[in-house]
Amino acid sequence: MDSQPIVIIGGGPAGIMAAGRAADLKAPAVILLERNASLARKLGLTGKGRCNLTNEAPVEEFCSRFGTNGLFLRNAFSRFFSEDLMAFFEDRGLKLKRERQGRIFPATDSSASITSILFSELKKLSVDVRLGRHVRKVSLDGGIKTVIFDDASSLECRLLIIATGGASYPQTGSTGDGFVWARELGHTVVPLKAGLVPLETQEGFVKDLKGLTLKNISLVFTQGSRKLQTPVGELLFTHFGISGPLVLDYSVSVVDWLQNGHVGILLDLKPGLSADELDKKLQSELRAAANADIGNYLKSLLPGRMTGVVAAQAGVDPAKKCHQVTAQERRRLCAVLKGFSFTVHRARPIDEAMVTSGGVSLKEINPKTMESRIVPGLFFCGEVLDLAASSGGYNLQAAFSTGFVAGESAALNAKY
Repeated sequence: MDSQPIVIIGGGPAGIMAAGRAADLKAPAVILLERNASLARKLGLTGKGRCNLTNEAPVEEFCSRFGTNGLFLRNAFSRFFSEDLMAFFEDRGLKLKRERQGRIFPATDSSASITSILFSELKKLSVDVRLGRHVRKVSLDGGIKTVIFDDASSLECRLLIIATGGASYPQTGSTGDGFVWARELGHTVVPLKAGLVPLETQEGFVKDLKGLTLKNISLVFTQGSRKLQTPVGELLFTHFGISGPLVLDYSVSVVDWLQNGHVGILLDLKPGLSADELDKKLQSELRAAANADIGNYLKSLLPGRMTGVVAAQAGVDPAKKCHQVTAQERRRLCAVLKGFSFTVHRARPIDEAMVTSGGVSLKEINPKTMESRIVPGLFFCGEVLDLAASSGGYNLQAAFSTGFVAGESAALNAKY
């Protein structure tokens, strides 16, 4: 068979890595199509613009972050993992740094440092980057894939890599088109859901707490007999509910639970103390502040805007003097401090999510090559696949790793 060009749709991290790897292996021609006027728009937003590139966690933890689908990534991670990705950038002059929980960032604290290296690599390898090319449809005729653009022009190839991302952050160009093409080409698409997404709560008091960040707290999500405990972290109140690192990281599970009804939340405002230890602390401090109002005393324990809602949930009058608080009221106050409760009734829309949960079924993709088991010469990589993890660099590493494997596999295929 004659040498074949490789066409990649999608100029995000997976598509860029696929194009670069294919070109590095001397594929005859590599064409990278991107609908936006620039590459990697979503990548530029990750880590609040600082780009949480990857994580130092071992491969077992990486896979576990993707739930049962994590096993699919083992082969890709064995070929191109976090140390390889870090070396890729460090060998090209970029210093990296480690932050809490093993998160890796560029020392510049700017995603532009990452994208600059990626763009330079594509140029050095002579990848044919075509910007502003909006693909409308992908058709199949025997082994030939035809990419049809909005202007009715077309491009034919035998080897096609779909790296279009998910359906979240549509303003970056992630419109979900890749899922449509996958279905049309015979693939199953696992229903899409929001991943890493803020949550809406029933209670109206959150509006009064809008913008308040709570640090060093933990959460317990509950539904019936199900319970999900988070580690200590941060929560942000919004005008509609809650966001912040803890909420986003566990939202994938919460979104699944919401299909069966509302989800309860218990907010532990003092996770460093057991209930007994907190109760003893309250007894001692209420005696010491005997003539102070309970509302003023609570300001020594909580941010000012939290005191009123905590007192209300505990059923304690904030104007009451500390020495007047009964043992029953103190125990109620302790219980609320260890389990301030509210209810999640829905997630924010998928277009506000950081990642898309669901996607092209992994059962129909060869994990060793990222090639379709249904259509020879068709490859998928990145967020278009049914892969979603918590934040911390895991999703971005999966995009680079699957892109690397797809590009390598397509390049080897092109030579035969």
